[in-house]
Amino acid sequence: MLATLLLVSAIGALDFLLGFEISILVFYCLPVILGTAASGWRFGVTIAIACVATWIAGDLAAGAHYSHWVVPWWNALIALGTYLIIVWLFSTVRVLQREMENRIRQRTAALTEEIGERERLEKVILDIGERERGSIGRDLHDDLGQHLTGTALATQVLVEKLQARHADEEADAWRIVRLVEEGIEKTRRLAKGLLVAEMEREGLRAALHEYAVTATEQFRVDCRFHCDEETDCPDNSAAAHLFRIAQESVRNAVAHGKAKRVEIALACSADGLTLTIRDDGSGLPPSEERGQGLGLRIMAHRAKMIHARFRVEALPGGGTLVECQLPTKAIPP
Repeated sequence: MLATLLLVSAIGALDFLLGFEISILVFYCLPVILGTAASGWRFGVTIAIACVATWIAGDLAAGAHYSHWVVPWWNALIALGTYLIIVWLFSTVRVLQREMENRIRQRTAALTEEIGERERLEKVILDIGERERGSIGRDLHDDLGQHLTGTALATQVLVEKLQARHADEEADAWRIVRLVEEGIEKTRRLAKGLLVAEMEREGLRAALHEYAVTATEQFRVDCRFHCDEETDCPDNSAAAHLFRIAQESVRNAVAHGKAKRVEIALACSADGLTLTIRDDGSGLPPSEERGQGLGLRIMAHRAKMIHARFRVEALPGGGTLVECQLPTKAIPP
């Protein structure tokens, strides 16, 4: 407000120095606009009156003569009317701007709340998925695993009876025992891959090492895991998401890329924890098909949930690189 009044005084002084024959009436619009924009229409009207009074006083002090006393009043009213129109326009724009800002704030708050609710629901869905995986893993381990164990014991009893009789079916019975034992081992490994609780106890490094062994036998590929002894993820939730990303990457490499060799690496640096999966498969599909892939979208979403950077790119010599970097600030101490 003080700066606006000083501006009026400066323009008035310039008006006086230039004399009454040269009009700089338009320059008085500047303090009127500034006053209205800064302090509202009331102050704008006050500045408009001050500008008109300064203009008339400057002309009179400069020696202006009028043919009739009505002339300066008429000029003052015309100038004041012009300034009041400017005040009205700018005050209206100011009100509209405030309303727009309020609407933007309200919509931003609503959008932020909606995004937060969506992220919460997505987290709930992922948690439900993890619980279902855990339930299936426990069923495999406790129910099917125990059932197969009982079947193996019963078959061994049958083998002993066949041995006592020197029956020819003894070799076939032993073959059934071995098949059942292999089924027990596969069931345990599948259950361990589904149970996050096992990973929480043993750590991400041990879980990825175990999964590399399982993937080698399950998919008939050369799957290897590389990691420093000191590297691990202390956050169980982030570790679970990284483990699922590694699982999905290996499955994609084998199922879609027809890879024969897959390397999983876990490294820790000053920037954070980095998980990389490389394969020698056929590479990435075309971009129009890539956007429709559910596996890539799930991996990207899991990375987003833990505030990690995720990228997938084709390697120059063939194959695919999947990288997920968890920043240090996203890892709780």
